[in-house]
Amino acid sequence: MHDSAMNELEKHFSGNAPQSFYDHLASCQECRDEVAAMDECALVFRELGDPGAAPEPRLGFYNRVAVEIVEQQRNEAWGLFSPGAAFFRRIAFASLLVLASLGSFLVTRENAAGGADAAAVLAEHGASTAQTDSVAPTEGADRDQILVTLASYR
Repeated sequence: MHDSAMNELEKHFSGNAPQSFYDHLASCQECRDEVAAMDECALVFRELGDPGAAPEPRLGFYNRVAVEIVEQQRNEAWGLFSPGAAFFRRIAFASLLVLASLGSFLVTRENAAGGADAAAVLAEHGASTAQTDSVAPTEGADRDQILVTLASYR
């Protein structure tokens, strides 16, 4: 395309080209063919609408693309190592079950191991060592017996 026609091409598309541009097109077949091809492209863009706006995809397009990508990954050999979201949900659920069972095991073991806490052991000590005779025990003997009870407590 000649420089004289190239300089006026933008004015042609806006509709303000001078008559000298059209005179050159009438005499030059090469420039006429080039401008005709550009006019066809411009017509297509005008039919599409705003040249700056991209056409919107149909509803659900992005979801379909994501599903297709996941399916292709699963079909490939290395796709076996990317199991997907369902696998991770199952792992999370299994982990919660293990934590719940361990927690219940620890709670039942704590209650079954000692049977009672230190306060309950001391309360039992006072009830089981009640004197049946009228002689009052000495304070040191009672303290020693409590210490023995606490030392044998698990």
